Amino acid sequence: MPRAIPALSLAEWYVISLRPLGLHAGVRRVAAKFGARTFALSTLAIEPLATGATLKKALACPIVIVTSPNAARLASTQQPLTCRRSQNWFAVGPGTAAVLRRHGIDRVTTPDQGMDSDALLALPALAEMAGQKVGLITAPGGRGQLAKILVKRGAQVHLAEVYRRVALTPTSHRLRAMAALPEKTALLVSSGEALANLWRSLSKSERAGLIARPCVASSRRLDAQLHVLGFRRRALAADARPDSLLAALAEHPAKRRFQ
Repeated sequence: MPRAIPALSLAEWYVISLRPLGLHAGVRRVAAKFGARTFALSTLAIEPLATGATLKKALACPIVIVTSPNAARLASTQQPLTCRRSQNWFAVGPGTAAVLRRHGIDRVTTPDQGMDSDALLALPALAEMAGQKVGLITAPGGRGQLAKILVKRGAQVHLAEVYRRVALTPTSHRLRAMAALPEKTALLVSSGEALANLWRSLSKSERAGLIARPCVASSRRLDAQLHVLGFRRRALAADARPDSLLAALAEHPAKRRFQ
């Protein structure tokens, strides 16, 4: 279930959204509910990939795993999504499951806690995979842990990469605008790749300015990544949904942790 938005205000706050190009609307909408404004800074773009027979083969497997809302959405543009009686569908998180349901997949299993490959792999239904055929609908890159561990567990993985993430370098004008944001500005991090791309584009002084700001991580893995980079004013969200990220941020100013 989506996390309820608490009666806490982020008036006078900005949030920096690192969502892929053209995909900031959800953050803007939720931030506005809290009274915050959004500064969109994309360091990634989503580029569809034609998959042909590989997607058809993945969708025919008894187990189908979809790793992101983008994967679900772009798979649906290439092949009709239907759940066969003997199939089991899995999604990394509720956002992905919601897209699948909109496209006809009514029965989707997601982790109870967490929204990453580690949480998915912890599900009992994916523990013993010897001889199982698994369709994995995803994108190239990332850690690649999901496919590797499924294979180690004995699964035959049929990979369908329906999009790729393309790195974008923010303009110097946009970076200056980010640096000029008011003190009450927080960085929202739900992608390690997006964060790494941003970090590479910053000068030493720009990095120092960014790590002085509070940030919200969508997972413990990303929180650890932020810690290594030097961020000290961190909050941990329940998951990567905008509701959860903004709620985690809102709880901290209320307790005067970020002021």
